[in-house]
Amino acid sequence: MKIKINTIATVQYTVADAADKKILQQVSADEAQEFLFGYQLLLEVFEQNLQGLSAGENFYFQATQDEAYGPIDPKAIIDLPVTTFAEEDGRVDDEVVQVGHVFPMADNQGNQLLGKIVGRKNDQVTMDFNHPMAGKDLIFSGVVMSVREALPEEIPD
Repeated sequence: MKIKINTIATVQYTVADAADKKILQQVSADEAQEFLFGYQLLLEVFEQNLQGLSAGENFYFQATQDEAYGPIDPKAIIDLPVTTFAEEDGRVDDEVVQVGHVFPMADNQGNQLLGKIVGRKNDQVTMDFNHPMAGKDLIFSGVVMSVREALPEEIPD
């Protein structure tokens, strides 16, 4: 069976930075992920390059930052008061609020976001809400492990 609309493919893959070939994400055979095709749930470039492949077939393609997660958006890097991270007693745990730590947060409309602390000065924390792979051209490689028809309950309304 080939990957097409309304199929679910189990995929083992690696994503690398095209500039330095550094591996950014690696999904082993044990952790292979299932993807539903045809519903704009995946990067368009990913769907296009896996379309028509069957179980056992390898893939390798490059995606520009515009095709992948977009350029870095400077508006997605913001300063927040360190009190944003205060415990109920008002105390800020310096072990938790450190550069490099990632926190689930929500914007004013209730949308869930992941923010990474990229800087901290006194009473302010700089958070980056860009996708971790934004601003990078990427190389996707891997193998399709299986392809099956999606069950009716797996297809979005």
